[in-house]
Amino acid sequence: MDLIAFLKENDMLLFFLFTSFFALLFIKLTFSKTIKNLPPSPPTLPIIGNLHQIGDKPHISITNFAKEYGPLMSLRLGSQLLVVASSPETAMEILKFQDRSFSSRFVPSTFRQSSILPYSLIWSDCDQTWRTLRTVCRTELFSPKAMETHSRVREEKISDMLEFLRNKQGEVVDIGELVFTTLFNTLSCIIFGQDFIDLKDEHETHGGLKDSLENILEYGGKPDFGDFFPMFQRLDLQGIKKGGLKQIKIVFSFWEHMIKERRSQIGSSAWSSDQANTLLDRLIEQGFSDVQINQLATELYVAGTDTTTSTVGWAIAELLKHKEALSKVESEVMKKEMNFDKITESQLSELPYLHACIKETLRIHPTGPFLLPHRAQETCEVMGYTVPKDAQVFVNIWAISRDPKIWDDPLSFKPERFLGSKVDFRGQNFEFTPFGAGRRMCPGLPLGVKSVELILASLIRGFDWVLPNGDDPSQLDMNDKFGVTLQKEKPMKIIFKPKQQSLVA
Repeated sequence: MDLIAFLKENDMLLFFLFTSFFALLFIKLTFSKTIKNLPPSPPTLPIIGNLHQIGDKPHISITNFAKEYGPLMSLRLGSQLLVVASSPETAMEILKFQDRSFSSRFVPSTFRQSSILPYSLIWSDCDQTWRTLRTVCRTELFSPKAMETHSRVREEKISDMLEFLRNKQGEVVDIGELVFTTLFNTLSCIIFGQDFIDLKDEHETHGGLKDSLENILEYGGKPDFGDFFPMFQRLDLQGIKKGGLKQIKIVFSFWEHMIKERRSQIGSSAWSSDQANTLLDRLIEQGFSDVQINQLATELYVAGTDTTTSTVGWAIAELLKHKEALSKVESEVMKKEMNFDKITESQLSELPYLHACIKETLRIHPTGPFLLPHRAQETCEVMGYTVPKDAQVFVNIWAISRDPKIWDDPLSFKPERFLGSKVDFRGQNFEFTPFGAGRRMCPGLPLGVKSVELILASLIRGFDWVLPNGDDPSQLDMNDKFGVTLQKEKPMKIIFKPKQQSLVA
């Protein structure tokens, strides 16, 4: 996020120079009362603060700052104060001990739409509407009962994925695209009762929906000039708010067609409550409005596809790069007692080494380097420092997961560190919180983890993995690309060669 490159890219450099004086005056007036006892901070420049020091990989630059300025530090991004927690102790303080004070979100401009923000599970305040949405999602999607009810759908979609790969024998496959499509169709069946992408014909049956959902995520992750300098928010100088709203409208129009059709069916005399077998049916029966359903469906897709896709891609890359770990997990998955044709969710508990591999992947490559931004609802004291009201707060899980004071040889992929360990990702161990903790913890954790386990186990059991062009797996490029999710800079492309049944141990 180099500021000059950022401004040039958006034709804003001249504007920035022209408005510097006025911005400086605004900041001076806004912060005329100096806040005492802020967390330590690197030196700042007038107007831009520390923006020039962040670069295009903020998780790395901010982690380096934390090594010098401590586990609780502050940065000035334009007129926005950012407080960063980079240790288990500071994370626990924010996510557990002062959870209520930090339960609000700092909302990116793309999602700051007054008509939909109150119905957002991800971005709205923890009010009664938010609690109702959370309860519905937990009951209908993420509870043990709901997970069991939908297990058949997940297994069917993964069977479709495996069949697709068998037909692609010898061809290079972009594993990210394939997994994304599989998850996309899984959610489509659970929410609406049908696939939205034809996997076999490799085209989208409802043109533009997948692209629009991906664009919403992309717009949401873009650095916005108006977030750094709120006096310019209304101008939407980069078009981020306008572009994001356009994509949201495209997606909403598609959902609205589906909702209208289903409301008509439910209102007919032929409809029976026994036919209510999708999430959409139950939301309509419980009195949810079209806007509420639109927003919830959009967030379920955005949050439930990209993150899981990223984890599967990183896990495959790490296993290919580490032959010994791949050999161990293959031996576990290829046991005689496992069903050869397909692995079922009921068998996943028999795969402790696979689970350790997934934990280790999430430790080294969390789905996002920072938890979604929190916002201080009131001025608080954390670890002896003042965090003022409305400060943006990051929990730097990327730094915590790679801290040598916490993890032995932290940059090495060692699944064995989790075998027999009580350290888990369910919000109680603050050295390992890829899904967050407290009231803002990711509610989709059960579905996300189960999906990663089932996809990986199925791919390991069904295929040998070969890199294109005879590339050496030990030389895989493991660089990441910063965004809302932390993706591989170079997408994983693999040739999947079906295993022979005779290879079962």
